[in-house]
Amino acid sequence: MTQTHEILQIVNQELSATQWHAEPASLYDPIAYTMSMGGKHLRSALTLMGCNVFSEDLTPAIKPALGLEIFHNFTLLHDDIMDKAATRRGKPTVHIQWNENAAILSGDAMLIKAYQYIAQCPANVLPEVLSLFSQTAIEVCEGQQYDMNFETQTSVTEAEYLRMIELKTAVLLAASLKIGALIGGATPAQASSLYQFGIHIGIAFQLQDDYLDVYGDPAVFGKKIGGDISCNKKTFLLIRALANADATQKIQLQDWIKANPADTTEKIANVSQLYTNIGVHKECQSLMQSELDKAFVHLTQSCTSREKTSHLRNLATELMQREK
Repeated sequence: MTQTHEILQIVNQELSATQWHAEPASLYDPIAYTMSMGGKHLRSALTLMGCNVFSEDLTPAIKPALGLEIFHNFTLLHDDIMDKAATRRGKPTVHIQWNENAAILSGDAMLIKAYQYIAQCPANVLPEVLSLFSQTAIEVCEGQQYDMNFETQTSVTEAEYLRMIELKTAVLLAASLKIGALIGGATPAQASSLYQFGIHIGIAFQLQDDYLDVYGDPAVFGKKIGGDISCNKKTFLLIRALANADATQKIQLQDWIKANPADTTEKIANVSQLYTNIGVHKECQSLMQSELDKAFVHLTQSCTSREKTSHLRNLATELMQREK
């Protein structure tokens, strides 16, 4: 079994060796810029890990793994346009570095590139892999639309929020695992179990993001703490806090939601304290653990050999212990 650090090394080497620059430069330079920004490369690593559960030969999964990484970065590029984000991973976003039209077109090209790479999987699983990827791509778009809808909705239920993060984040992690598993020779039942493992890990991963945005160490987290509070983003913490707050706490929360100060330091501090007083930080941690437990049940169902799934188990545990 290939070790996790070896899989990440394969991913990094393949990404570094890929030639992104071509003509016209105005189309391909933004793609090269986007793909050089770094990141965890989680989707491509999961594809290879999913394959490795069922096969020692990772070669057939490498190009599809890169395709999933390209697709993920395409979604970030277009998300930045919609969010009007100025920076990503400490660098100017593509629409700032170039312009909005360049960002849109380069993103479109990245989506097509993703299909080209994913289509290089073995012929015996190609129809199922393309069908799964296409469905996943649509679901990611649905998740993004729900997320944008929530910005103008008066209220969002917990179930609506969890469904949104499943679509926006979890399904791509799950599909990455399943595509790798199919390439590796998994049975339909095994591949489906690994997919469900990915769904629950993805939900826990996004809940962890919500939690770290409030309770993370800014020096480690890599960005200012409290961004979600500043813009009144309807996260699990806010939704559960409004549901569980007593009358006084609810009024205080609603007053802070209405407030739009130039300096949000006081708002962040007060809302964070309300979250703690209401106890939603503990409830968020509890839900994360519940999702992790469900994930491990599905992981065991995907393959009875604990040794073959140990790298996925370890990665999931590490993700839940991360501070950024």
